[in-house]
Amino acid sequence: MSRKHGRAKRQKNKLQQLDYMSEDNVVIDFHSPSHNDSYHPLHSRKPGSANKKPKPIQAKNRSQDMFMSAIKTHTLIFGLGPAGTGKSYCTAAMAAQALVAGSIDRIIFTRPAVEAGNSMGFLPGKLDEKFDPYFSAFKSCLISNAGKGVIECALKNGNITVEPLAYMRGKTFNRAFVVLDEAQNCTPDEIKMFMTRIGKDSTVVISGDLSQSDIRCYSGLHDAIRRTHNVKGVYVHEFEYRDIVRSDIVKDILMCYDDVEQKMVKYRSEC
Repeated sequence: MSRKHGRAKRQKNKLQQLDYMSEDNVVIDFHSPSHNDSYHPLHSRKPGSANKKPKPIQAKNRSQDMFMSAIKTHTLIFGLGPAGTGKSYCTAAMAAQALVAGSIDRIIFTRPAVEAGNSMGFLPGKLDEKFDPYFSAFKSCLISNAGKGVIECALKNGNITVEPLAYMRGKTFNRAFVVLDEAQNCTPDEIKMFMTRIGKDSTVVISGDLSQSDIRCYSGLHDAIRRTHNVKGVYVHEFEYRDIVRSDIVKDILMCYDDVEQKMVKYRSEC
């Protein structure tokens, strides 16, 4: 056997030991030693940049900075506010950072199965495929902070999971970063059930916009904040219209709707 052929064979065997290679040539090695054989810091390598650190997360305004600081220091964080303020982006950034650092074992994403259009039962595919449209925006935020290879590999290995809120009963969140999105569409019983899943060494972020509830009953998000805002380890952060970073037109559109709604409330009270 020639020296060249032997080197090529050894290289092939080495690559077969790796779990996954992403489209952007980022090799993810999940065989690094760990004290509990569970998910530990992700090790990503690119040619010529083996020890390159990810870029630090940058808040776009003071409100985002306060929100992300609260996520670092509290167990249960409520993120409230209008669309475009960066609730999901900040949450995903902190979740990706915790996963890469190895301070958690997994990211869990959930939300109530409430839609404005067709219900999940009429969407094609299995349950995880039905739920994927609701996860896609959050997944994009994770990828932008940790890279496509890292996130796809974590999804493949079960270190990022997506589940409907109804499937949370009986579970415990240990060493996890758990995200409940669109929480304004939760009933009081649903959000109570969810909050009582919190275990050890976990961070739970509940986000929503109380002005965009799609349920007719009393919002569980409002009920949960009213009951738990003084509990130790709980933080409630409210974004305002001035915190919208998506675009100026989104801010103007939302303010127009809010102005009309306030006028209608005043009109009804005078009748």
